[in-house]
Amino acid sequence: MTNPLLADWDTPFGLPPYTQITDDHYAPAVDAALAEARAEIARIADTPEPPDFDNTIAALERAGATLDRVLGAFYAQAGADVNDAREALMRAFSPELAAYSSEITGNTALFARIETLWQARDTLDLTDEQARVLMLTRRGFVRSGALLEGADKDRHAQIRQRLAELGTQFTQNLLADERDWFMELSEADLEGLPEFVIDAARAAGAEKGLGPVVTTSRSLITPFLQFSARRDLREAAWRAWTRRGANGGATDNRAIAAEILALRAERARLLGHDDFASYKLETEMAGNPGAVRDLLMQVWTPARAAAEADAAVLEDMLRADGNDGPLEPWDWHHYSEKRRAAEHDLNEAELKPYLQLDRMIEAAFSVAHRLFGLDFTPIEAPLYHPDARAWEVTRNGRHMAVFIGDYFARGSKRSGAWCSAIRSQQKLAGDIRPHVVNVCNFAKPPAGQPALLSHDDARTLFHEFGHALHQILSDVTYPSISGTSVARDFVELPSQLFEHWLDLPQVLEDFATHADTGAPMPADLRDRLLAATTYDTGFQTVEYVASALVDLAFHTGPAPADPMQKQAEVLAEIGMPRAIAMRHATPHFAHVFSGDGYSAGYYSYMWSEVMDADAFEAFDEAGDPFDPDMARSLEANILSVGGSADAADLYTRFRGKMPDAAALLRGRGLAA
Repeated sequence: MTNPLLADWDTPFGLPPYTQITDDHYAPAVDAALAEARAEIARIADTPEPPDFDNTIAALERAGATLDRVLGAFYAQAGADVNDAREALMRAFSPELAAYSSEITGNTALFARIETLWQARDTLDLTDEQARVLMLTRRGFVRSGALLEGADKDRHAQIRQRLAELGTQFTQNLLADERDWFMELSEADLEGLPEFVIDAARAAGAEKGLGPVVTTSRSLITPFLQFSARRDLREAAWRAWTRRGANGGATDNRAIAAEILALRAERARLLGHDDFASYKLETEMAGNPGAVRDLLMQVWTPARAAAEADAAVLEDMLRADGNDGPLEPWDWHHYSEKRRAAEHDLNEAELKPYLQLDRMIEAAFSVAHRLFGLDFTPIEAPLYHPDARAWEVTRNGRHMAVFIGDYFARGSKRSGAWCSAIRSQQKLAGDIRPHVVNVCNFAKPPAGQPALLSHDDARTLFHEFGHALHQILSDVTYPSISGTSVARDFVELPSQLFEHWLDLPQVLEDFATHADTGAPMPADLRDRLLAATTYDTGFQTVEYVASALVDLAFHTGPAPADPMQKQAEVLAEIGMPRAIAMRHATPHFAHVFSGDGYSAGYYSYMWSEVMDADAFEAFDEAGDPFDPDMARSLEANILSVGGSADAADLYTRFRGKMPDAAALLRGRGLAA
């Protein structure tokens, strides 16, 4: 029978035919697609015709289309709905795909054609976009070892393959720890918890055939830490959360992290760099590790001072409750929530009924419509999981994209939130519009009840939708520069910028409506919410910047033999407050160790926040957060152009200049 992954997809908008696909289809489809892609690469490399842009660079852009299609379908499913078969497939595919990538960049005949074009680039009469693609292609080959020879070349290929294997294993170990740990709660343990936390605990337990439980899903464990008066249970939950990937046995990630760091350092040396951070940052806006550390320390100093001042207040509250010990990390959320309720007359239990998931989705769509003229219509389509749902995105009647939202936590989904593309926008193979996926981990409500979000959850939804807009509005010719294919410390700008629209009074007035009564959020509650937007930013900034500084230290200089010791040294050096933990400790730092996308690059959220704070001030200066001229400029200079120009140039076209950290510090309430 024909493998459905390799047949024509007779589905709405060409989405993967998930109702026809079984796990057994993936391996033979990948094998066939790899064979086809290898043949395409060979034809490009071995053609007797002299190299030109179309027969070499554009041909490379076209190559592997079947492989991209098959892998787009697979990784969308495997990332959000894993099982034993898909885990095994990911372990098998990682080294195969790394080997294939090394074959391409190690193909001397192919690189010779690229180099010929590069040397003659001034005579080729290329468009700006073509010139950019040529530069990026050549740079990618060089950074992947194309200039290496002999034993160095072989060793580099071995390192890439091993890193792919280790990244997959790190991810699967983390998912196993997240899936396997839970803490059962008695009815007495539920006393004092808000109804939404109890509902979430019962729903999580029902999935396991048990009574109420706490899991390591952030959307459940965070409110439990906020509201449980049982300090012993908070400690147990917090320790489970922070020990993910460090529980000993087959799922322990500490040795894997050490090997990854050693291999990255070796790879960087092979490629002529002092260390991996220097190699990685060469192509980013920051440029070098020193610039990154300067920014992080500029923010760290006021953030730590604010966090230490807050810790003193929270410790007084702890002692007033009759606890003798110092403030511990499992106490922070609990007493911070109490303090927020007291100082801002605001608590999650009061707020959550107004932040319904469906209404927040509508809010994100409405903002996208007002800014960019986009419309969203629900569609029926074959999707990889029953929880996922899809919308067609149009503008003035023109099809722009398919948007898929997968919002609820489940045991088969890794933690966190992300945006991916099953298919990216391009024009080289026709007017190809994207299929974009947002994945979140919100607590699933009991049947028949609306899903309620925390304010942080709602911000996450807007954040990931900002990434989605970067894909949806993409309007370039070549796949390699489409959508979010930009510098890592630029990619978070659209997502973090879009978060600002969530807290606009007019957006909350229209979409923050009570789950039971339908009444809009009262003005006084909205004002209290907005007044508290910088509440606890010392804590939030410290836990983030600490993780970014540890990541940078891991990749600057020689690789640490013991990453956990290095982590401890960095935290001691910067004076990490004892009652705050890193947002992502090494054994579960998936951003850094599941692949090298954010390795030596976790700082990029902060780098982008410097720009997003400044960019939103541009709308303030225009006098309207929906100013049509600013929205058109944002789309034309950033959201539609992908990686077709240098990131600093793109931002300067939009804003007229590059920003400093002043707007960020003001936005976080940390300015002097």
